[in-house]
Amino acid sequence: MGTYLRKNWAVVVLLMVLAIGMVLPLATGISAPGFYFEVLLGGLMSGVLYSLVALGLVLIFKASGVFNFAQGAMVLFAALAVARMSEVMPLPLAFILAIVVMAALAWVIERLVLRHLVNQDAVVLLMATLGVAFFLDGFGQTVWGSNIYQIDTGLPKTPVLVFENIFAGGILINTEDLVAAAAAGLLVLALAIFFQKTPTGRALRAVADDHQAAQSIGIPLNRIWVIVWTVAGFVALVAGVVWGSKLGVQFSLSLIALKALPVVILGGFTSVPGAILGGLIIGVGEKFAEVFLGPILVRQFDLAGGGIENWFAYMLALLFLLVRPEGLFGEKHIDRV
Repeated sequence: MGTYLRKNWAVVVLLMVLAIGMVLPLATGISAPGFYFEVLLGGLMSGVLYSLVALGLVLIFKASGVFNFAQGAMVLFAALAVARMSEVMPLPLAFILAIVVMAALAWVIERLVLRHLVNQDAVVLLMATLGVAFFLDGFGQTVWGSNIYQIDTGLPKTPVLVFENIFAGGILINTEDLVAAAAAGLLVLALAIFFQKTPTGRALRAVADDHQAAQSIGIPLNRIWVIVWTVAGFVALVAGVVWGSKLGVQFSLSLIALKALPVVILGGFTSVPGAILGGLIIGVGEKFAEVFLGPILVRQFDLAGGGIENWFAYMLALLFLLVRPEGLFGEKHIDRV
């Protein structure tokens, strides 16, 4: 059993998060199981969205071997496109046109940036994604505007009470969050199948391992990069619409999307299952920390309270970097000399 747990860090971490989540309500004096499951469901729904954005990061990392700092800016750019176009046309049509815009953006990035950086060091590609991020932040606001815009998905925003017969007081669930989490979950599943089962997904893994070797066996690197950035753009579009409908389309969306960074640190930069499980762990962990751990810290250290949800994920990622830097499902790199 001990050997199994040592080899399956994902199981260990998930069990620890759930165990802590069960103990903290008792420490804070909250014993209602309905409220506990309400917080748990809220964390899982947030975690699915984090996993969605993290998959975009994993996809680009697989193709180029570099972390894409532009993913948050892509979320903002896509959300701005949908919000502004939906003002003059139906939302489904605006969504379809936004897909075309993100595909065109992927083609431009490959043609003007990535094509000229083939076989360059990872730090060069990293700086390129930083440049793309700042460009999209500014260009998006220049084209679409810099105010706070709304995306009306037509879904009810009023919470509904469910499981009243099982839990005293029932469980409050936001219908919009539930539908968004279900849609994101289906997309996560589709992307996981794409990575693992399709020829393009296998080509992505080959490109990530070695650009020159992939080119030598006939894999078209430029076309792969266009596909990768297009899919990442579509992922950013879905995440942008979901978060934009909840919070409004504003500059902070690009920062929220970067919550996917600790997700990929936990799961591993090259692992699709890691991105999924890492997102769920971050989502549940930060909700538990905000609701149950926050009051304990306020009471023990006389703090003002609040804000734990903003930094908890990054502290958890820091601990993982110290203990297991390759992540839950990441591959260990052994240098032989």
